[in-house]
Amino acid sequence: MIIHVLILATLLCLFLNIPTYQSHPLDPLTPKEINTIRHTIKNFYSQNTPSSNNPTFHFLDIEEPEKNHVLKWLSSDRNRKNRSFPTRRANVVIRVNGETRELVVDLITDSIVSDRLRKGNGYPPFTFDELLVASRVSTSYPKFRDSIAKRGLNLSEITCMPLTTGWFGEAAIKRVVRVTCFYRGGTSNMWARPIEGISLLVDVERIQVIEYSDRFKTPLPKLEGADFQTRRGSSVSCNEKNSSITIDMHEVRWANWEFHVAFDARAGVIISTASIFDPTTKRFRRVLYRGHVSETFVPYMDPTQEWYYRTFLDVGEFGFGRSANSLVPFIDCPENAVYMDGYMAGGDGHVQRVPNAICIFESFAGNVAWRHTEVGVPGKLIISGEAEVNLVVRMVATVGNYDYILDWEFKKSGSIKVGVSLSGVLEMKATKYTNADQTRTDEIYGTLVAENAIAVNHDHFLTYYLDLDIDGVENSFVKSKLETVRAKGKTVNSTPRRSYWRVVKETVETESDARIRVGLEPVELLIINPEKKTKIGNNVGYKLITGRPAISLLVDDDYPQIRASYTKYQIWVTCYNKTERWAGGFYADRSHGDDGLATWSIRNKGIVNKDLVVWYTVGFHHNPQQEDYPVMPVLYDGFELRPSNFFERNPLLKTQPLT
Repeated sequence: MIIHVLILATLLCLFLNIPTYQSHPLDPLTPKEINTIRHTIKNFYSQNTPSSNNPTFHFLDIEEPEKNHVLKWLSSDRNRKNRSFPTRRANVVIRVNGETRELVVDLITDSIVSDRLRKGNGYPPFTFDELLVASRVSTSYPKFRDSIAKRGLNLSEITCMPLTTGWFGEAAIKRVVRVTCFYRGGTSNMWARPIEGISLLVDVERIQVIEYSDRFKTPLPKLEGADFQTRRGSSVSCNEKNSSITIDMHEVRWANWEFHVAFDARAGVIISTASIFDPTTKRFRRVLYRGHVSETFVPYMDPTQEWYYRTFLDVGEFGFGRSANSLVPFIDCPENAVYMDGYMAGGDGHVQRVPNAICIFESFAGNVAWRHTEVGVPGKLIISGEAEVNLVVRMVATVGNYDYILDWEFKKSGSIKVGVSLSGVLEMKATKYTNADQTRTDEIYGTLVAENAIAVNHDHFLTYYLDLDIDGVENSFVKSKLETVRAKGKTVNSTPRRSYWRVVKETVETESDARIRVGLEPVELLIINPEKKTKIGNNVGYKLITGRPAISLLVDDDYPQIRASYTKYQIWVTCYNKTERWAGGFYADRSHGDDGLATWSIRNKGIVNKDLVVWYTVGFHHNPQQEDYPVMPVLYDGFELRPSNFFERNPLLKTQPLT
């Protein structure tokens, strides 16, 4: 019935000469579409509310089409050029006259089809212009200039950084940032030289300082050893040019994989409609409908007045895409990489381009995909195997002092490995201490990494949204528990063994039962398709191979934890809802924890044989060390989605075995 409706809608568009969208329905907004949105909204407000201020644009994204329509569209015709999609809309969030408004713009008719006032807690992401203005108004503030003069510092050597303030039970009626400043004094590593004791609270819409504090003076950390710039090393050449990657717009085909890649101002890189070719059935089978970083939570462990608020939700408060780097060949990506640009709207609605925002490359690290040496055949030594060559999709987001290297790695074996590498510069506070022995009796909330510089303890939690469609939409979540069994020696099948383990499978029935803290018990976690089986009767599925156990250690009634309550579990499973993509809630700035993953799961829906979304959190507890100064070597963790009875045999063996 669904495909008939979709075909009928397309035919009506053709016969009535109504335009349709000719590319992939999950393609990101194009520069032309972003311009159309800006013109449409500005014209609407100038004509209908001429007294209103110019709107600022805080969020633009495609309005996600109905999933069943997209899947039918994908399966209707393998020839992309002959396919059209009858709808193309954009979700837009603007601020105008001190209010947040949510709009839907039809990109086929160039019209606004919905415009409503948003009420509730939290605010949309900050724009770059707002943060830049907050920095400038701080350095021109008279009291701040007096404080700098009293410290004998050169104002031209100061950089001020606006930071989000979180929420601590107050009535959050203003969009504000708290500004902290640094003294470069000849180094590019401003983070290593904080000016401790000074704090400014800036109203970003009134563009004024509304609170100022200069509580104390602390010696500046020394200049020596703070710089991290080095000469670029010689290029590394170990991967051949990619001739096996096919990229058509945003659709990627490589080896036995095909998938869609998009750039988004909030999530950064988005992987969609990933399917793998089955050599037995000679067709592509679905694995992942959509996957991306949903939210980050970065709380610092210093409760003092100048630090307690530093509890960031970077994706929702600013955006990974807005923080995306133009990737540098031979540093971020190897010489065989191909690149995609990213496009988004600035605060004024104009197009902003990020050249080389995403790179895609084949990777060979010297690993083995499979091998075996057989000596059991008389007179023969049989050695067989295959080098592991994978495809990597990479983006790098620099959010303040930290760099997040985000990888999606596709393996010919059917696995998808998702990895996060952290690097960048530690966030430090100035201190009177010059030696760790001086800190024995004081709580310093971190590690002395250089003279007069403490790197503060903190966490990084990156929560991934994974809309899995394992060989179809209707899936179930299964715990395969490994249970120890004591062997019974005095039986017909007597054995000298005392014990063994067996697998006991449990299909999880509700959303609340699917919340998991990794590492508490020996268990394998599977997403299966209960309607599909292999020829020999095993349920088709994929296994979630987890990374290190790491959950938030904050108490439940701490305000940052209320806002990010989902970080108490590393795994959640919910029923699919296209409006539920952001784990910390859509309006993350100054949010109250009344929206988001933990709130949605209260409904406790059944999850057996349903369209499921898996949420996985990659977590790091970071107690800094001196080796992290002045710049941090990468710290890595991630997870893997691995086939589990998905294929009839090892898919790497594409041909019949040699005889």
